[in-house]
Amino acid sequence: MQSNRASRILPATGCGASSFPSYFYFRCFSVLATLCLLAAQFAHAQVPDAAGRAPLDRELIAEGMASYGNYRIFAEAKDCKLYTAGLEYDRHSWGYFLKARLDYVAEALPLVLLREPTLADVYGNPKTKDRQIVPGVGFSPIGLRVMWRNNRAIRPYLITKGGLIVFDKKVLSPNAAYLNFSVQYGLGLQARLSPRLDLRMGFSDFHFSNAFIVRINPGLDVMSSNVGLSYHFGR
Repeated sequence: MQSNRASRILPATGCGASSFPSYFYFRCFSVLATLCLLAAQFAHAQVPDAAGRAPLDRELIAEGMASYGNYRIFAEAKDCKLYTAGLEYDRHSWGYFLKARLDYVAEALPLVLLREPTLADVYGNPKTKDRQIVPGVGFSPIGLRVMWRNNRAIRPYLITKGGLIVFDKKVLSPNAAYLNFSVQYGLGLQARLSPRLDLRMGFSDFHFSNAFIVRINPGLDVMSSNVGLSYHFGR
């Protein structure tokens, strides 16, 4: 029996697939926005404050993610997999809470690959066993990392990120959208390799959906693993 969440048909809002921005321009916007953000944060962090305190800790993480399954609780699409690669910026911006440091997080994903059925019905249910790869890009300007054992060799963390993800065709359903909103929740460990390099390994849930900017919104939730290398700036 088809879930009511995917089958809801909302009134047209006047914002549909015809408003899809150029794939090239969106890629350029993502890269430029990330560079501007990193430049601003880097310049601010290099200047000691009035009390002469040292710059805050900052990291740049090259990371890849691969999904290994999906579920249908907050989204309806199935039989899909998601792969991403990009850069994440973390800055210790908000002190400590319950002995954990609170970091601002931003992420740029110049490479996003969605493996989905080549044919699906209007609600995202597969109509064939054949699969296709759809490329995309993503940008998450809002995020938070909570990390414990800050000065130890092994540090557990929780992380969440929110932003946008866009593909070069409509995904999950022929009546869905190019542009989607993304949310990630994850946990993992960061292990020190050297004074400036860490190895990061974790698990996460990656959700994206179009939030009914068009009339059909299947959405997708995938379980995933990620691995990355973190470079520490500053002292």
